[in-house]
Formats: sequence, structure tokens, C-alpha cells
Amino acid sequence: MPFFLRLVALLAALVFATGALAADPEYYDILYKARLNPESGVAEVSITLKGRELPHELTLHIDEDRHLNFEGGKDLESTGNKVVWHPKGKTSSIRYDFVIDEKKSKGRYDSRITDKWAILRSDKMIPPISARAPKNLHSRATLKIEAPDKWNALTPYAKDDKGIFQLKDPGRRFIRPKGWMIAGHIGSRQDIIDGTDVVISAPRDENIRRQDTLAFLSWTLPELKKVFPQFPQKLLIVMAGDPMWRGGLSGTRSLFMHADRPLISGNRTSSLLHELVHVATGIRGDKESDWIVEGLAEYYSLETLRRSGGISERRYHEALEDLANWGTKSPNLLVKRSSGPVTARATVVLHEIDKSIQKSSNGKSSLDDVVKALASERGEVTLEKFRALAEKEAGAPLLQLERTFLEGKKKP
Repeated sequence: MPFFLRLVALLAALVFATGALAADPEYYDILYKARLNPESGVAEVSITLKGRELPHELTLHIDEDRHLNFEGGKDLESTGNKVVWHPKGKTSSIRYDFVIDEKKSKGRYDSRITDKWAILRSDKMIPPISARAPKNLHSRATLKIEAPDKWNALTPYAKDDKGIFQLKDPGRRFIRPKGWMIAGHIGSRQDIIDGTDVVISAPRDENIRRQDTLAFLSWTLPELKKVFPQFPQKLLIVMAGDPMWRGGLSGTRSLFMHADRPLISGNRTSSLLHELVHVATGIRGDKESDWIVEGLAEYYSLETLRRSGGISERRYHEALEDLANWGTKSPNLLVKRSSGPVTARATVVLHEIDKSIQKSSNGKSSLDDVVKALASERGEVTLEKFRALAEKEAGAPLLQLERTFLEGKKKP
């Protein structure tokens, strides 16, 4: 081989090797530690990074009323609702206090600590964090909960033999804890349902229907997973009574449900299944698409009950009629927040869209295919995105997704 060709081959090999080395991931460790203090009502939080290389910059997007007293020396800069951290060396730490108690409307708590238990969201305690780091730099993360003597703690993550939670978030280079957590004197019931490790947990001294809830999920969750095959392999359901929020609130691989909520309401809908659909899809609406998010959750709570035999066809259609009547109070779906009447009308519209897709595709497609696509992508959904997916499955335009119809200005 001529010298010139050998030189070209050598240079090509070097470039390939350099590219391969650059692509090799480098890892650093994150330890999140939270000490729950019932007397002060705060969680004393620290975040420690360790590794040969650390991110250049981390920006914490905080709640100024709840994330307080930051400490980190010269590595920290605080400006309003942002705290910027510049880690130095091979180990770097910051700490702060997180106010646990938080009320929603009507004085009900969605985050609470007492002398016997604490219920909160770990992704509120650890705020959203954006990282500036080389693309090949990835994190391994753990969460350690320190609490009063004889308290137990649960999150949607598995524990190691030392009781430390091993955080997983595939596809994320910077990992932080997400979802609901409960700690204290708690009682739990656990079962494997269609491949998902389900845990129902609540304060020990409250009248909670843990076993009833597991039984309900044993015949509804498998049906739901047919639509959402990527449903999490681990699910934590946290329950409590007053003064907690009297409804359901979904989170990553987890949800909160008030103890007084029935498994199936008198109108044949299910708050529990509604929140499970939120867990399954992981979608959020833009400024005019919350009706899609809430409507899908309500529609598939009804569909799951019908498909699993929980309600009859007659009860199913009666429920849709009731929702249609309620929905007349809010003809415009394109609003920022989906109220009860908006969600009711959205549910009926989605039912009509489902029928139209099935008819146009000669039964080859349905709304199931649309929501599977949404759940696989997760993130924000818009009317344009939803319409494109739905009309692709239908193979034809869908009049129910015309803006004038959704605004209540004309019939399809």
C-alpha cells in the first residue's frame, strides 16, 4: 500500500477511535439527603455531587416561599426564583430548608407533616434543576430519607440493603427524585399486578381501604395496561383522610388519593383510574389543550371500567349522557384549565372521535392508537399534535377536532 494511502487509513482510524472515546459516558454520583423534622415543619435537604468531573453549572428553579436558607458558599448565586450552583472540585454540596406544609384551595393540604407522618412530593422538595455539562456526562442518583425513630419511608423507587432509594429516570442525564412519598408510622399493602409492583400506603391510624384498592386494581389495571403497555413497573399509591386534598393528584409512578374517594363514583367514573391514566400518559396540555389531558383521563377511566366488566354497557352510556348534559355548561374546550364541565364535554367529544376513527379506518384503528403514541412521547400535547395523530389513524379529517366546534360555535 502506498505511503499516502497508509497515512489516510491511519488518520481515519485515529478519528474513529477519538470519536468512540468521546462518546463513552462519564458518570458522577448525586446523593440527595432529606431530614424530615416534624417540630420545625421542614425537610433539611442536602445535595452532594461526587465524581472525577462534575457539571459546570446547575440552576435550581425554586419556590421562594418553600425553598429557604440556602448554603453553599461562593459556589452559589441566588436571584429571585433561581439559585445557580457552580460545583467545584471532585465533591461539591449545597443545603437548604424545604417547608413541607402546603395548602391548595379550600384549606386542604397537598403536602403535610405531622408528629406521626409526612406526605409530600419529592419533586417539590427537590425543585426542577437544569444542568450545563458535557454531553457524555451522566449522573447516578440516590435519595436518603432521615426521619424520627421508628418512621418508615416509601417512594416509587426501590431501596438498597441500607434503605437508600436508587433513583431511575431513563433518558435523563441529570436525575432527581420525582413522585409522591410518604413517611412515618404507616401501613402498607403490596402486590404484583400484571407485572407492576403496586404498593398502597397510608398513615397507620386512619381507616384506609388498602386491600379493597388492591382488589379493584387487580381487575382494572391489566385492562388499562393493554392501552398503555409502557405503564411503570412500580406504582406507589399514597392515601390519607382530612385535612388532605379531597381528591386525587398524580405524580411520576405514583399518585395521592383521599381516603374518602369511592373506587367508583355514583356517576360511574373512577377518580383512582382517572389519576392512573395521568400516570400512564405523562402528558400535559399547553394553554388551550388541558381538555385533552383531562378528557382522556376521564374517558379511559370509563372505558377501563366498561372493558373490564366493572360497569355494563347500559351504565356506560348513561354515564356518557350525564357527562354530555354537564358539559353544556362549558361549550368552549379551548381554555387554560379544564374545569368539571369542560372535562365532561371533552370526554364525550373524545368518545365521538373514537367512534369516527374506528369507522373511517374500518375498525383497524381507534383512539387507543392515538393515546399510545402520546404516552410513548410524553411531555406537552397541543391541539395540532393531537389532531395530526388522530387524523393519521382515521385516514381522514375529523370534524370534531375543528377549532370552531371545540369552541362551541358550531356542530360537526
